[in-house]
Amino acid sequence: MDMLQLPDSKLVSMYMKGNEACLGVLINRHQAKIYNYIIVRIRDEDLANDVFQDAFLKIIQTLKKGKYNEEGKFLPWVLRIAHNLVIDHFRRLKRMPTISPTAEFDIFDVIKDESPSVESSLIWDQIEGDLKKLIDFLPDEQREVLKLRHYSRMSFKEIAEQTDVSINTALGRMRYALINLRKLIEQHNIVLTQ
Repeated sequence: MDMLQLPDSKLVSMYMKGNEACLGVLINRHQAKIYNYIIVRIRDEDLANDVFQDAFLKIIQTLKKGKYNEEGKFLPWVLRIAHNLVIDHFRRLKRMPTISPTAEFDIFDVIKDESPSVESSLIWDQIEGDLKKLIDFLPDEQREVLKLRHYSRMSFKEIAEQTDVSINTALGRMRYALINLRKLIEQHNIVLTQ
């Protein structure tokens, strides 16, 4: 039996029954998507590696305890774990250091913070919200391909298989989706930069 051909659900089930090699297949299959999801948000390679490892530790613990509820959605479940760990990271960054009254105080030690400011986070949330609204104006087929590619991080081959079209059709729909998005952005005078 070639484990590389097995679906995620079967690999998870086999891993939970003691086949350790199945976890390696799952990691190899999804590591690029998971790591890219983390690095795009954290923008620090060392920290992204730490969060990636923490995510798989949490996954292993959950699977070993038998608490994973198989619904055929292994990758979205893993991405949710990674997302929560990224949020935990940013929450830790926001905690301000305490200053003792006897210590020499330098305000610049406290305020130099390279994490996203509240203002930039709000701007980014607004940009994301505007973009999601514009995506809803796209024709159904274009919207579907764009969401599968951007939000689900699927390859065009995976999109073609899921939507039952050729890869060229999926690529064409994506191309037209982007062209139409640009037109909508211009028509609505939306600024998509911070």
